[in-house]
Amino acid sequence: MGDESLSEWAERRDTKIGRLRAVPIVSGDGPKGAHLNPDAPRAIERWNGHAWEPYAFAANLAEAKRILYPEANKPPARAPGPAPKPLGSGTGKHRRPQAPPSNQR
Repeated sequence: MGDESLSEWAERRDTKIGRLRAVPIVSGDGPKGAHLNPDAPRAIERWNGHAWEPYAFAANLAEAKRILYPEANKPPARAPGPAPKPLGSGTGKHRRPQAPPSNQR
């Protein structure tokens, strides 16, 4: 088939161990797109190297995303350096003049 050795394949497979996925718990033919039924409960599954096993439960898509992507919940790091200067007063040359308010009803 390919030129990949068994050890390379095993290493590639092992890098996926511990990966999480959210599967909607809905009736039908099986898992659908994650964006469908955002209010449906989700089963969080973990890849153990051979099969997906139950890991956690989420009440909806938003909660599932908090479990799957914990780094997105952290506040962004503040960039080092001086604070930006406050904006001055005035409209500035680059701003479009405001249209006078119309009194039509």
